Amino acid sequence: MDWINRYIDQPLLHGAAGLLRSWHLRTRQPPELLEPTWNLVVLSFLLIASGQVMAGETFTLSVAALIMLALPSARKLLSAVKAGQGGYGAREYKSLRARAIAKREGEWSVRIIVLFASACLPFIARIDDPVGACFMLGASIWFVLTGPLKAYLDAAEPPEPNEGDRTYSGAFHFG
Repeated sequence: MDWINRYIDQPLLHGAAGLLRSWHLRTRQPPELLEPTWNLVVLSFLLIASGQVMAGETFTLSVAALIMLALPSARKLLSAVKAGQGGYGAREYKSLRARAIAKREGEWSVRIIVLFASACLPFIARIDDPVGACFMLGASIWFVLTGPLKAYLDAAEPPEPNEGDRTYSGAFHFG
């Protein structure tokens, strides 16, 4: 278990913390908005891909499924916009850090299981029906690209806020 923790879990946690830090520095957005933004990017890619592969009722069904998967992320981003530019300060940092520490310590096995499932899912999911195979391939791609990232972003150390530092202007502004 120590080997898995040292060579798999800890490097991925450090990578997720670096990703959160980079997101916060470039966009000046709170770190918790990275995961829903990434989810919407992946779902947009899958929507474009399904438009190229499917047609008719199958395409309508896939669009409905993708919209249902996008609703929680869109709601989270819209609530951040409605909340206004409250920013990311010391209070938010302390809250995110406490939540990350609890998830880091308490959900170690969940992160490893999600990582293992995302590595195996595309290989073990075989369906003979072509439409079902397309749906399963899309679901596998979605899970592989979002499942482990969410698990590791939730447990990663959030970036420290640079309160009052206005030397760098972010590229994206959601709220």
